[in-house]
Amino acid sequence: MRSPVFELTCELIRRASVTPEDAGCQAVIGERLARAGFAVEHLRYGDVDNLWATHGDGAPVLVFLGHTDVVPSGPAANWTSPPFEPVVRDGRLYGRGAADMKSGVAAMVVALEDFARAHPGHAGTIALLVTSDEEGASIDGVRRVADEFRHRGQRIDACVVGEPSSKQRLGDLVRIGRRGSLTGRLAVRGVQGHVAYPEKADNPIHAFAPALAALARERWDEGNEAFPPTSFQLSNLNAGTGADNVIPGELRAVFNFRFGTASSASGLRERTEAILRGHGIELGDGASTLDWWLSGEPFATPTGPLRRAALAAIDELCGMEPELSTGGGTSDGRFIAPLGAEVVELGVCNASIHKIDEHVALDELERLPVLYRAIAERMLA
Repeated sequence: MRSPVFELTCELIRRASVTPEDAGCQAVIGERLARAGFAVEHLRYGDVDNLWATHGDGAPVLVFLGHTDVVPSGPAANWTSPPFEPVVRDGRLYGRGAADMKSGVAAMVVALEDFARAHPGHAGTIALLVTSDEEGASIDGVRRVADEFRHRGQRIDACVVGEPSSKQRLGDLVRIGRRGSLTGRLAVRGVQGHVAYPEKADNPIHAFAPALAALARERWDEGNEAFPPTSFQLSNLNAGTGADNVIPGELRAVFNFRFGTASSASGLRERTEAILRGHGIELGDGASTLDWWLSGEPFATPTGPLRRAALAAIDELCGMEPELSTGGGTSDGRFIAPLGAEVVELGVCNASIHKIDEHVALDELERLPVLYRAIAERMLA
């Protein structure tokens, strides 16, 4: 295969852009789009590269959003072929980032090139935004760019996120929103001592156990039409000194809420802290501590021009009516939605993402830029 999207996907896979490294991916993309008549701006914050490329002017502003960074490959010896060397086997292209999401980025670039060539006088603005900070801390990537856009007054009316959303076939699922993510990092202070003299110690594990049970039992909300009920999950729990005859002096726990619009981050924080205090765990002033990190607020896109355009394109090119979902983890769409944009996520199948031998089906790879271009034409041509 020598198609433009195949060749560009392979070129991007060869660049070991483990987050937050871009490894030159955005330079390749920027040069191509500049040749296609796009105005290209590179925005670097800290160790993170971001690229903003636009064609046309005025409203509506349609943005395609992606990332060039990938997660680490894990042991290369466990891969059937080297993770950063694209290889075709049995109708699939293998390599780290093949699905998440260098194929999506390549498809966006090819779709925008084709669209601008076919519709040089199109309405509004078509744009590409890519970052190298999606798989990492997500501080200096799209979050930071969105702040810059607020400062500039840069509007975004609609945004297609190229995350791998499909389950079995391209287009069988479209994400129309995402849950919010709220993480708590708790340190429960106790008094270290000998297990034979518990009266001289204060075991933080014993103190936290009933509070944890209460947190796990709590029904945080019932969800709503757009979102399932809020979930609470403990992701890390650590205590002990390594000796079996020592009561530890501290316990550390990390937990996460995935929540929809039926709850708020502030409400979840308040209820959590009330449960902890109700079980004798006092916070602050040298006692136990609880630090919060809000990764993103929930958002859901109502029916509008972008959603209608995406569904019509999928019906025409994929012959199906997709499932509409707000499930899954988080994406950079959470930073664009607060700018007032409609956001949908549409990409290749996600079964192999972050795994050994990550891959994308070649037929999906070839159809994706056609699908993205069809959405753009319905919005701007």
